[in-house]
Parts: sequence; structure tokens; C-alpha cells
Amino acid sequence: MAITAEMVKALREATGAAVLDCKKALEQYQGDEEKAKAYLAEKGLVAAKKKTERQARDGKVETYSHAGGRVGVMVEVNCETDFVAKTDKFQEFAHELALHIAFADPVYVDLSNIPEEVLEAKKQEFYQDAKAQDKPENVIERIVEGRLEKYYAEVCLLQQPFVKDEDVKVGDLVMQKIAELQENIVISRFARFELGGATEDGGGEE
Repeated sequence: MAITAEMVKALREATGAAVLDCKKALEQYQGDEEKAKAYLAEKGLVAAKKKTERQARDGKVETYSHAGGRVGVMVEVNCETDFVAKTDKFQEFAHELALHIAFADPVYVDLSNIPEEVLEAKKQEFYQDAKAQDKPENVIERIVEGRLEKYYAEVCLLQQPFVKDEDVKVGDLVMQKIAELQENIVISRFARFELGGATEDGGGEE
């Protein structure tokens, strides 16, 4: 099948991928735009994973206030350059993260931010609960792992389902933005304030 310039242009506008990559993807899948999109998305995520090792020292501190000022959020989102930090896509992403934090109420940025003593206490709690049900040891291990995964999804920002699309985790969204913006993106820390409640700080990198 002949690949036209219009087909390449349409795929480039839909994915943001380079012209040559779009042309190759369309040629590989005989002009099937959906398969070409899936291929480019997968390729972009592979490249994005390599970028996560790069330093991200620019970015912005986004703020969000909800429910007439009863809930407020501050989140530091980092990227590599001032150029990307000022783009509409990065600004919008930072805002979406602040909105998510306001609604989902995470406690930590990621698993690595959970204090060891807190994590160990949770493991013991889940273990004792399963043991009290007279479950075999191998079954207990699976129960504990399952409950830990559920716990992570409740308290860790990157493991939480995104409030606007629960089929996608926040961590997956970060990887998608890295692929899209071609820079490493890091959620360093956040704080959520609720009127009459304690301040919750998400910690993270300094």
C-alpha cells in the first residue's frame, strides 16, 4: 500500500512522533493507522524509560484549591528544561496532578517514600489477619501480597488510579508525558491541606 504524505501528517499530528518514524510505522503496518499508533506509543514508552535516569531540576510548583478553599494542594513537578516547563502540555499535566491529589488524597509519592516501620507494620497486620483465618502458609503469602498492592494503590500517588481515568495509574501517565515531551519528569513532593485537618506531606526527593 502506498503511504501518502497526508497519512504521515495525520499520524504525526495524532502522536507527535517524528515524520520518519510515522512513515516507517505506516509502512510496517500497511497503512493501518491504529496499529501504527500503538507501535509508536510502545516505542515512545521504551525510550521514556531510558530518560528516567536523567536529572530533572526545572519544572514548577503547582497549586490547586477546591471546595471553596477547604482543600488545597501544592505539588512540585520537575522536568529537565525551562523550555518544557513553560509548555502548555507540561503546565496542564502539573495542574491535573494537583487536582488528582486533592481528590485522591495520597500520602506518599511512591513506594520508596513509605517509612520502613510503617510498611513492616502493614505486612504484619495483613499476615496476622490471614493467619487468623487458618489459611495455609503459601496462601497467606499471596493474601499479604494482594493486600499490599491494594494498600499501595490507596496511599502512593504513582500507584493510584488516575481520578479522570481509573484504568490508568498516575505513574503510567508520568511515563506517557516523558515520551510525549521527550524529557524526564519527576513528581518530587506534594502537600495536601484540608481545613480542620492535619497537613499531609508526600515527601519525595529534595
